[in-house]
Amino acid sequence: MDQPTLDDVLGDRRWLVLTGAGVSTDSGIPDYRGPGSPVRTPMTYQEFVRTPEGRQRYWARAHVGWSRMRRAEPNATHHVLVEMERQDSLTGLITQNVDGLHTRAGHRDVIDLHGRIDRVICLQCRDLTPRSALHARLSALNPGYETRVGEVAPDGDVVLDETADFRVADCTSCGGDLKPDVVFFGENVPKDRVARSYALVEEADALVVLGSSLQVMSGLRFVRAAHKRGIPVVIINRGSTRGDELATLKIEAGCAETLTLLRDTPSHRLPEMAVDPAQQR
Repeated sequence: MDQPTLDDVLGDRRWLVLTGAGVSTDSGIPDYRGPGSPVRTPMTYQEFVRTPEGRQRYWARAHVGWSRMRRAEPNATHHVLVEMERQDSLTGLITQNVDGLHTRAGHRDVIDLHGRIDRVICLQCRDLTPRSALHARLSALNPGYETRVGEVAPDGDVVLDETADFRVADCTSCGGDLKPDVVFFGENVPKDRVARSYALVEEADALVVLGSSLQVMSGLRFVRAAHKRGIPVVIINRGSTRGDELATLKIEAGCAETLTLLRDTPSHRLPEMAVDPAQQR
């Protein structure tokens, strides 16, 4: 039996898209759980708020990492999704990524489920400011610090062993503690973003998951909701995911290569891409 194509499964349905870290790897941003990824232990929200030393450690690593992450550029997946949005082929885009690359590529309507790393929030007065402004202040307080070398981690920080000499900047409005405007591990996604995402699932013709292992419930819950509604669920990801058993079609391939191939030759049957027949329904 011929392997089905995305067109076989999705037809002329408009997609709701959920993206994960596997979308940004082609832009040079590493992911947490992709094939070959090392074990990583990101800072939790509880660690961040508990002590000044924890915040110092985070901001030292993040300052060095931001010097590199801010130079990341959107890749083919981002650009294809922008084309689809302009053609009215999408009903929405939910991203678990915090890099802002969907917006930089020109996508107009994005739910940044886990926030944006290019914004900073004060934990006391809740003032929001651009990351670029904080970066300039940290550079002035810590001349030359951003040239330090370390392994780049998925959240835009760099692994550094010694951070005790780093000087942290406070909120310019109230002197409070600053945090990137992202959802840390151990922190809840804001309820309004969750509600907006569920509303998109309720209105969707199909859900397409790109580059997410769905290991955390913040994304998996939308796959479960789509499956419960009975709409097609397509997962394109290298490696297994927690949503595989719920998928109408699972394609083991890169996001950029798959979407580019679909755009250029929509009737292509993707013979070189591993399609899990157990997930075809």
